[in-house]
Amino acid sequence: MKCIYCGHIESKVVDSRPTDEGSSIRRRRECLLCKKRFTTYEKIDSLPLLVVKKNGDRVSFDADKIKFGIIKACEKRPVPMHDIEALVAGIEKAIFNSLRQEITTREIGGLVMKGLKELDDVAYVRFASVYKEFKDVDTFMKELQRLLEEK
Repeated sequence: MKCIYCGHIESKVVDSRPTDEGSSIRRRRECLLCKKRFTTYEKIDSLPLLVVKKNGDRVSFDADKIKFGIIKACEKRPVPMHDIEALVAGIEKAIFNSLRQEITTREIGGLVMKGLKELDDVAYVRFASVYKEFKDVDTFMKELQRLLEEK
């Protein structure tokens, strides 16, 4: 690893520890030439995943967008943040375990809706109203009725 201070390419690892729930490793290194210490992070290199939007555009997958949408749906609801993070992690794991290089926003939305239905009914309906683009009250009521029948 190249030293950030003097540019020497040899260093030794002084300390290693997992970070981000084990998804990366933080290493303290010491340059063998100038003896200064610096920190590096190692992360698993994953395949790039593209999200195909409704209009056909392709963008890089970003789990933070899923998290933001779920947080918005759960606003003012008694849903703990660790449950939201667990849901996002589960969705992300399911997507990456599929080993596909592209996924549609419709598929992602379906995974989010499935998770929210188990987490909180109100958050589910809020998310569904945006995701399914309810045009009128009748469509909204049909979704509520379907939810009640499933219970």
